[in-house]
Amino acid sequence: MGEWSEFEPGDRAPNEGVYIEVGEASFHTGIQNPKRVHLKKGERFPDTANKNRKWKRFER
Repeated sequence: MGEWSEFEPGDRAPNEGVYIEVGEASFHTGIQNPKRVHLKKGERFPDTANKNRKWKRFER
């Protein structure tokens, strides 16, 4: 079974890393200046800029 890839505010981070906001149409249009957070494993995700966004692990 795979790991979740998108997280809601209040969920716990499965791994340490940098996470960014993604939106409902971010694949096509992108989000201007998305929030980024660095979380340690087990820390809770903060609120997003709006209710339609979620957190996703940022990979370079």
